[in-house]
Amino acid sequence: MHNLQICVLNCFSSMGSRNRILLKHVSILLVFFLSLSCCSTSETLTPSLLNLVVSNTTLLHRNFTALSEFRMINRRILSDCSASNPSLKVNVLSNSTLSDEEFVTVTVTGVSNPSDGDWVAMISPSNSDVKSCVLNELFYLQTGDTAKLPLLCHYPVKAQYMKNDPNYLSCKNKECKKYQDGKCVISTCSGSIQFHVINIRSDIEFVFFSGGFLKPCLVGRSTPVSFANPKRPLYGHLSSIDSTGESMRLTWVSGDKEPQQIQYGNGEAVTSTVTTFSQADMCSSALPSPAKDFGWHDPGYIHSALMTGLKPSSPFSYKYGSDSVGWSNQIQFSTPPAGGSDELRFIAFGDMGKTPLDASKEHYIQPGALSVIKAIAKDVNSNKVNSVFHIGDISYATGFLAEWDFFLHLINPVASRVSYMTAIGNHERDYVDSGSVYITPDSGGECGVPYETYFPMPTSAKDKPWYSIEQGSVHFTVISTEHDWSENSEQYAWMKKDMASVNRQKTPWLIFMGHRPMYTSHPGLFSSENKFNEAVEPLLFQNKVDLALFGHVHNYERTCSVFQHKCKAMPTKDKNGVDTYDGRNYSAPVHVVIGMAGFTLDNFSSNAESWSLKRITEFGYLRSHATTKDLSLEVSAYLFVVSNTKEVMDSFHITK
Repeated sequence: MHNLQICVLNCFSSMGSRNRILLKHVSILLVFFLSLSCCSTSETLTPSLLNLVVSNTTLLHRNFTALSEFRMINRRILSDCSASNPSLKVNVLSNSTLSDEEFVTVTVTGVSNPSDGDWVAMISPSNSDVKSCVLNELFYLQTGDTAKLPLLCHYPVKAQYMKNDPNYLSCKNKECKKYQDGKCVISTCSGSIQFHVINIRSDIEFVFFSGGFLKPCLVGRSTPVSFANPKRPLYGHLSSIDSTGESMRLTWVSGDKEPQQIQYGNGEAVTSTVTTFSQADMCSSALPSPAKDFGWHDPGYIHSALMTGLKPSSPFSYKYGSDSVGWSNQIQFSTPPAGGSDELRFIAFGDMGKTPLDASKEHYIQPGALSVIKAIAKDVNSNKVNSVFHIGDISYATGFLAEWDFFLHLINPVASRVSYMTAIGNHERDYVDSGSVYITPDSGGECGVPYETYFPMPTSAKDKPWYSIEQGSVHFTVISTEHDWSENSEQYAWMKKDMASVNRQKTPWLIFMGHRPMYTSHPGLFSSENKFNEAVEPLLFQNKVDLALFGHVHNYERTCSVFQHKCKAMPTKDKNGVDTYDGRNYSAPVHVVIGMAGFTLDNFSSNAESWSLKRITEFGYLRSHATTKDLSLEVSAYLFVVSNTKEVMDSFHITK
């Protein structure tokens, strides 16, 4: 074994025992080895050594990117199996062009020997290379796999196994290709599967592979299919810009770069500003990130316009678009109550993402997202919600940009009707050498750029995603746990000033929101998160924060009135047996983790801390009703696995 190889083994063996070592160090080491391979005459970075480097980072990457067979697909060596299926055809059963949303039937005929490893990838744009990218061998370190060559220069949007057709493996649909003496001597099989397709502007191609995700073999491909109107204005979502309830921002996506309009109220109209982002705006490291390379998808153009002259707590209607590219449907929405008014009903949650509406595999799937957003939509449609707060880990696109469109499509029934406010999370922001507190590859190279473009919040500047807003009797302080929050930071000074300036006569409730929690029974916090408590928790205590809401951990947990890991007060039971915290005699904030809106749920440790009062591992969201005297909260869990019903799993009050 070469000395360099021994060095790599030693370095990465020690890294494997400390699974919190930073990706930055991995990149530095790899660049160092590459430089050695270029400059040393006695030591070279052989393919086997490169595989060693990558394989010893697999544990590290698994912590951040939830490896799966499909997620690793662009790291598999590609073979050509077209000769084994000479009669194969991939046909798309649709109109000549695609609508903005439809279920597309893909039929594969001429299959010689159906196998449970046969699958179809949906590729967009259709001119993406589905051949091996030999020169990009090093680009895929961030997926943590050891294969020498990637499968695709451009990652599939989604994929399905052909066995999702129950008649495929049994070859129920058989066609004779050759007769001899009146008997069929060569026959082939066919099967059909459905893909849920939404308008992502670029044309689509369906590619058939055998060999499963681990040993893919390219067999055949369909002709490209285009969208009827790739410039269609879509996925409009609302947000508040201030505490008056008199103005609302609408943001939407289109393939058209020309300004469009919102037409609203009684004949009012406002023209959009238009922006976008490019691959050059994505972050990267010594090796290109997914967002910079194989996960990139053109976002089109993001339009935004401000509706003004509205009345708080009032219904309005609007549509958006233009005569040249088309208009959305007429949509009914309601403004939130103005800050200082008596009553607010809001929903809060974290870590939603999206669930495919078909049987597809995707690089990240959040199994509870669809059920949760449907339940929230029912609340919105019954006029029980004034606003929504989504506190981090928004789409889980993590560098696979087409998934933002699917997320925006998923939340549209909610976000187009009420104010949809957000906080940034690790899967939107974190990346090596990008200024994030946590040096992980969790954003896949997005570094907050798509998030801030799609969800413009009332912040002071780009990449300063903290803000406050008042609605009804509540002052919301929304921070970024991914940006510097230390005592000498700009964000710390802002938090201190914002919370100290709250007029508790006007807004008696102060609710603090951020992504990473201060308290959780789930093991495995970064040391930085302990420092977060040390720096920021005293501010919450000093400013008498009533409620602190966090995500990041994928379950629900409620504390006592806690400060520095000690219960300062316990709730009492009201006449209905509901936990009630006495806010009139303030003791400490109540902390609640609400990261259970979609991502695969986390289990709790067996030993609960004394400050942990309620722990639930179910998908759901927090629903709140705030008046000047009472803050009533309940957790709705959507038990779709068991009974497809919504159930209240926890309730509590804070009184003034």
